[in-house]
Amino acid sequence: MPTFKPYNKDQMFLLPPSLEEMISSNHPVRIVDTVIEKIDISPLLRKYKKHGTSSYHPKMLLKVLTYSYLKNVYSSRKIEELLKENIHMMWISGMNHPDHHTINRFRSERLKNVLEKIFSQIVNLLIEAGQLSIKELYIDGTKLEAQANKYTFVWSKTVKKNKSRIKEQLKELWKYSQEVARSESLDQEDGDDDFDEIDSEKIEETIKKIDKALKDKPVSKRVRQKLNYAKKNWSKNYQKYEEYEKKLGSRNSFSKTDEGATFMRMKEDHMLNGQLKAGYNLQISSNKQYILNYSIHQNPSDTTTLREHINLYKESYDQMPEVVIADAGYGSEENYEYLEDQGIEAYVKYNYFDKEQKKTKIDKKPFATDKLYYNQEKDCYYCPIGQKMEKIGERVKITENNYSRTISLYQAINCRGCPIRGVCHNQKGNRIISVSHRGNYLKKKAKEKLESEKGLYYRKKRPVEAESVFGNIKQNKKFRRFYLRGLEKVKIEFGLIAISHNLAKLVYQYQ
Repeated sequence: MPTFKPYNKDQMFLLPPSLEEMISSNHPVRIVDTVIEKIDISPLLRKYKKHGTSSYHPKMLLKVLTYSYLKNVYSSRKIEELLKENIHMMWISGMNHPDHHTINRFRSERLKNVLEKIFSQIVNLLIEAGQLSIKELYIDGTKLEAQANKYTFVWSKTVKKNKSRIKEQLKELWKYSQEVARSESLDQEDGDDDFDEIDSEKIEETIKKIDKALKDKPVSKRVRQKLNYAKKNWSKNYQKYEEYEKKLGSRNSFSKTDEGATFMRMKEDHMLNGQLKAGYNLQISSNKQYILNYSIHQNPSDTTTLREHINLYKESYDQMPEVVIADAGYGSEENYEYLEDQGIEAYVKYNYFDKEQKKTKIDKKPFATDKLYYNQEKDCYYCPIGQKMEKIGERVKITENNYSRTISLYQAINCRGCPIRGVCHNQKGNRIISVSHRGNYLKKKAKEKLESEKGLYYRKKRPVEAESVFGNIKQNKKFRRFYLRGLEKVKIEFGLIAISHNLAKLVYQYQ
């Protein structure tokens, strides 16, 4: 006869069991509880009214959310379930059972403009514990898909095109009505023939005048149909396009289901063809694979995010980093200038640095601008056959961050009959090259740093830092798209991910 351990689900206890005894001393939930207890939540407390009905304690809700994100649970409904079923959630919540509405409202509303301060406090605790340093920042970015329908897009070019089409068609109808009035020897309607500056009210007013001028007149069926459509749609459509332009701002697109999301080309796609999807550009700074700083951007280009990202870092820690390490996505004249002005030692690649490091036998672009000889004293270039290229002027380019780049233009004297013209350039006339001397100087300095002993050390270490953090978030934490909608809510959501990532790394380091 086999022997079994005692089993009786109706067994009575002399004393009720304690959740405290059921949770091991080194369990992650205890680390979450200890860390959250140490931080100052006064900015969060100010979000609550002094009078009225009682609320769940914000520190309890913050612990619940942090532990849930640490355990890869992001849905407020699933968190609600765990609060009734999981002993760790019961322990950290003190047997409180907030519903999913309360959890979601706390996450979306109460933590707004507060979570960044909580996150920086936790990082400071990790610094005090000797886990990381804020002197060296490894910066990298990735694009995360938004919680949005990929077919509900609005494109800036399409909006401008549709607005222009309404203007042109309105102008045509107005001219047609005036011609009919002249042919019928009738008084012409008073109106402005200039439709460059119009709005929905002017469109509606002009259409009424056109309708009055063409009433009971023998006009074609096509014109009558267009006028009827214009009366029903043009004014409201133009107003809608103006609203779209306000939402777009400097962006080229947005999603109707998440207006904060911009359409970006995603690397991770089940078809492996980099489809355009609504998403956000996530930037992080890491050190020893801990996240020190994060920022969410609506611009798909990493180049334009560096300044804002580092400024947010300064706001959080009241100091600038000593060293910044980043890949070629951040290597621009503007960023080099900014880092130099801030006194930051930068190890940032430019776009063709890696190609320069590869020793290839065949140079595919032997006559590129950077291969031409420049005479600094005479301020001129020499083409591949030794012909002088004189300076013909300058132009200034303004970037999205209002940085001014001075571009110098140089032109060859005579390219006609040149034996290597076909491989040198394909311009119609004499070859013209564009050069930023300031940019070339800054890239030269960057190259010297990158090829130094310290530069080699940082270049080898960079992929292990930020990229491994993204790998952990996307693969281990299964967080490949946002669950909340809107820029502010997305910032909160990733803030919780960043906190849970840091605490999980702290936990498993000592297990």
